[in-house]
Amino acid sequence: MEKITFYDTTMRDGEQTIGVNFSIEDKVQIAKALENYGISAIEAGFPAASDQDYEGVQQVSLAVKNASVVGLARMVRKDIDAVIKSTQSAQHPMIHIFIATSPIHREYKLHMTKKEIINKVIEEVTYTKQFMNEIVFSPEDATRTEYHFLAEIIQVAIDCGATMINLPDTVGYTTPEEYGEMFDYLKSHVKNFDQVRWSTHTHNDLGMATANALAGIAHGATEIQGTINGIGERAGNVDIIEAAAAIHVRKQKFDKQTMISLKQSKKISDMVSSKTNMPIADNKPVTGRNAFAHESGIHQDGYLKRPETYEILSPESVGATASLPLGKLSGSHAIMVKLSEMGYSISRDDMAYILPIFKKIAEKTNIVSDDEIKKMMQNFWSEKVVKNV
Repeated sequence: MEKITFYDTTMRDGEQTIGVNFSIEDKVQIAKALENYGISAIEAGFPAASDQDYEGVQQVSLAVKNASVVGLARMVRKDIDAVIKSTQSAQHPMIHIFIATSPIHREYKLHMTKKEIINKVIEEVTYTKQFMNEIVFSPEDATRTEYHFLAEIIQVAIDCGATMINLPDTVGYTTPEEYGEMFDYLKSHVKNFDQVRWSTHTHNDLGMATANALAGIAHGATEIQGTINGIGERAGNVDIIEAAAAIHVRKQKFDKQTMISLKQSKKISDMVSSKTNMPIADNKPVTGRNAFAHESGIHQDGYLKRPETYEILSPESVGATASLPLGKLSGSHAIMVKLSEMGYSISRDDMAYILPIFKKIAEKTNIVSDDEIKKMMQNFWSEKVVKNV
């Protein structure tokens, strides 16, 4: 199977999340965890943005041994020089250089013509190539750029030395079908498409970041750029954990594999959650508290008979644990299992009496606690003894 690599931008795009500010120590710890997780490239920051960002990229460059260490730069000479200098100690230095290409960005942000943008790419990518072998080029807001201009500027970037082309859905605007079509168009109109690598960069403004990234993979991309827990600007980026899990579960469909160590997913998710002070939503795919929890009696019964009836991914495979919280929707099978785990020996005849009592308790609370179950059983045994007498 073809290998799909992952490029992490938790410490750059993820740090653009409102209220998130990683210390240099945080960045080093996260970078080491990302490398162990199987991430191929780590975007450690925007070195020209601040002295702290510069030092953060420097320190990550010293700490990381196998993954590429990347710094972000605009098509601005001081930005490029800051990346070159801050990553010079890295075993595998890389630069991510970008310029906006969509009509709205050209007119209102850059105030540049197509020709001026092309000339800028020629000038700065050619300059960068003197110092950096690995160059990622991003036409910012690619998904709102005219296809013919997108193909033209990408061709120029490749001709000047870019080794990877990243196609950002900068504002989370596109759909999976459109994102796939864009890759197909470029495959037909960039003459040396197969001579460079292609990556996705999808935002979640309309809730389609994961679907769009997977569409890119299905249409020629070999790398996904994203963040841990999907943090990032506005509604965030594609969550690397979700995308990696999807490729694993649907490997027959995608016919691809990754180098991600899925068993570390929960651990690295919790680490980033702690350092960003951003709790993981209970219903977050893969790493949320409810991702492997079953309360409905029908689901609990099926799960207890065979987990695969309601789990497409085992919790152990991502470092999580399954749970069967008991509530008003729970059935007798799950309640009997819980009582057995707590040391009670219950017959089916007993359950016919216990279940209605349990339901009355459950209707007055969200989740029935162990203490409530113990109290229920104490009352049950007392009444049973009285009846027998």
